[in-house]
Amino acid sequence: MSFWGRLLERLEAIRLNVENRFRPLDPTSTVDFSIAFIALAAKLAKADGRVSVSEVAMFRRIIEIPREEEQNAARVYNLCRQDAAGYETYARRIGKLIKGHENEEEIRTNLLDGLFHIALADGEYHPEEDRFLRQVAATLDIGERGFDQLKARHVPAAWCAHCVLGIVPGVSRSAIRTAWRRLVRQNHPDLLMSKGLPPEMIRIADSRLKDINRAYGELIHG
Repeated sequence: MSFWGRLLERLEAIRLNVENRFRPLDPTSTVDFSIAFIALAAKLAKADGRVSVSEVAMFRRIIEIPREEEQNAARVYNLCRQDAAGYETYARRIGKLIKGHENEEEIRTNLLDGLFHIALADGEYHPEEDRFLRQVAATLDIGERGFDQLKARHVPAAWCAHCVLGIVPGVSRSAIRTAWRRLVRQNHPDLLMSKGLPPEMIRIADSRLKDINRAYGELIHG
């Protein structure tokens, strides 16, 4: 390699190092975010009046808790699930933590997606769970369309291939393919890992990708 080639290589390494130093901290890696998410999950599990084993199991699948922190996480979860009230405070806290972050949209969508997984873990979608999730969505600035898109995936009675792909009935096959490709690209695990999103959120996006492909298959192949 020439002198100039080596110099450019060194400068590129310095540039990347500076970028990493000044890149905003991923809010999902903070203690505040973890506590707020645990609290929301616990209060959601209590929203229908009872906490099922399946809801607790789903929570454990979604969020990875280091072995040394399991007791503390369990303590927070048990404390918060005693009463479903006060969840708006934790939703607002998460909203403030992710505000302005480069991955804000992915984080809030994946968070609500994870809460839907917990709500449907027992096979039922209670009206109080719907009210809870709608309020969290509103607090996180997720509009009605975004909420319906998630609900259409998770609630069997609300399944709608068009809603899942974010399109209206009657659009062309070309428009269906365009919407499908865009969503597949946005939810590809490699892209999300490159953005530094945590494993639990990548798993949630992977589940969403399966539903996106299912919706596409229904609309294209019937």
